[in-house]
Formats: sequence, structure tokens, C-alpha cells
Amino acid sequence: MSCGPTPRCASCRTRECHAGKDCFSNAEAHRTLYADRQIARLHEAASAVEARHYCREPRIREIMLFAEELGYRKLGLAFCVGLAAEAEIIADILGCEFEVASVCCKLCGIPKATFELEQIDPGKDPEIMCNPAGQATLLNAAKTELNILCGLCVGHDAIFSIVSHAPVTTLIAKDRVLAHNPIGAVYCQYIRRTMLPDTD
Repeated sequence: MSCGPTPRCASCRTRECHAGKDCFSNAEAHRTLYADRQIARLHEAASAVEARHYCREPRIREIMLFAEELGYRKLGLAFCVGLAAEAEIIADILGCEFEVASVCCKLCGIPKATFELEQIDPGKDPEIMCNPAGQATLLNAAKTELNILCGLCVGHDAIFSIVSHAPVTTLIAKDRVLAHNPIGAVYCQYIRRTMLPDTD
């Protein structure tokens, strides 16, 4: 495995880092990253949840435990309109312990034509765009302390994360084909070989 300037850990067969090896000779420099107060606080809370609840809780509960560990009281839920029913249930669950602000991807109803964006159905007028920057801005204004992504499109999740003032975690990753289970494409050989045609 190459340990040069382009990391390729996915190709490593030994995973000696798991036993403490510093393959990149960057351990000391990377330790300083956790001197940042916010990163250190998030890292400690994440480690506490992992240590105390390893393989015992579903992800939604882990998110709640993470927020509790940090003392957060106000959570943001940014959801896709296609997952509105699920978002309502998620907001109810989170609402048992937290104040929840929720924002739909289509908020503000801006047509795609406003920015000459490619449409799913070119004959539809208007086709409303997703508004991840707007979602994050509204949650910033609501002063949420942790924002949770619920099925935002690929790329829209990236925009949201750039604009969000609060830390962002994902509950549901959008996959319209695989019932929001994107790892299914890796596990299923029939789908996998459409992307890696030289393998079984």
C-alpha cells in the first residue's frame, strides 16, 4: 500500500493502524487537531457513546445519546420531502427529549428555472428546486445545536454541511433505488458488478 501524499487506506490488507502503527508518520500532527475545543468536545462525546452503547442502540438513539452527552437541547432536522412521513415520526421521537426544529428540502418553493437548473421532468412547470442552503440558514437562525440529515440528495447534503453553523450528522442517506440503504449496492453482487464489471 502507498503511504505517499494520496492516502489509499481502502487498498490496505493489513490495517496495522488498528494495532497502533503510524503509517503516514502524522500521529503527532494529527493529535494537535484535537486541541481545537469544539473538535475535542465532539470527539469525547462520540467516544463516550461508542464505548457505553457499542452494538446496543440503533443510530437514531445514538444521535440522541450524543446530543445528551454534549448537553444539547435544540436539534435541527433537515429532511427530503420524499421522506416527510418518516421525518414526522423522527421528529416525534426526538421531541420526547429535545426541542426540534425541522425544515423540508422544498422550503421557499423556488423554481429550478430561477437558476436554469436541469429538471427531472423538463415538461413540468414549475419544478421546485431543493434548497439545502436555505434549510441550513433557517436552522442557523433557530440556533440549533446539532443538525440531523434525513435523506437529502447527494450534493445537497454537502451544501447543507457547508452552510450549517451547527455540527451535522446523518440519520438517513438518500438512495431512491435501494430503499435508502446505499450499502446494498456493495453487498449485492448483481448491482456491484454493474460498477465493477471485471468481478463476480
